Amino acid sequence: MSDEQQPEQPEQRETPYDGAPNRTEAPGAGGEASVVLDAKGLRALAHPVRVQLVGLLRKYGPSTATRLAERLGVNSGTASYHLRQLDAAGFVEEDTERGNARERWWRSVHQLTRLDSVDLIEQEPEATLAYLSSVAATDTLRAQRALNELQTMPRPWRESFDMSSWPLLLTADEAAALQRELHAVADRYRRDPSPGPENGTAEADPAGAERVTLVLQILPELDVERDR
Repeated sequence: MSDEQQPEQPEQRETPYDGAPNRTEAPGAGGEASVVLDAKGLRALAHPVRVQLVGLLRKYGPSTATRLAERLGVNSGTASYHLRQLDAAGFVEEDTERGNARERWWRSVHQLTRLDSVDLIEQEPEATLAYLSSVAATDTLRAQRALNELQTMPRPWRESFDMSSWPLLLTADEAAALQRELHAVADRYRRDPSPGPENGTAEADPAGAERVTLVLQILPELDVERDR
């Protein structure tokens, strides 16, 4: 953790969120690697519960509305409604091989969400900001859960916990280069975790491996007065 916790300065999927640049990903359960958001997709994901549902299905594999609702602390009816909306938008689909007449299983269609077009903020400002706000809210929940568990974490994991921030003075080109470099570092450590018992696979993760979320935020704080 950085000793220099100064005023916060300075992402995007998965989110999960995820505004990652173009890169190759392993196909998801539905056979597709990634989805590039358009205006319709932005509107479909512009809700924190939907962002979290997609994230859980990508991280843990296929599941039911009831199990997902338990993880999120919402009722199963709410989870079912949002899953149906995500299904209509093409982000999730029913896993017919697992489902039965009593219980429907759902899986993610993609493994990565990309928001590549910076023009969407001008073309669809409300949808874009609503989606990014949902991503930010989801990241905040992740951080709070980690803080709640920090005291009881094994010491090696407490030592790896980090909430650092650095105030930097950069040009736009330097900020873009920093983003690319940090994404490249994260990619070196990227390993798709085993989906777990809900997915019915026996693939073993490395000994001692746990799920870790890296949240990258590069937040321009433009000084309008200075630039006049």
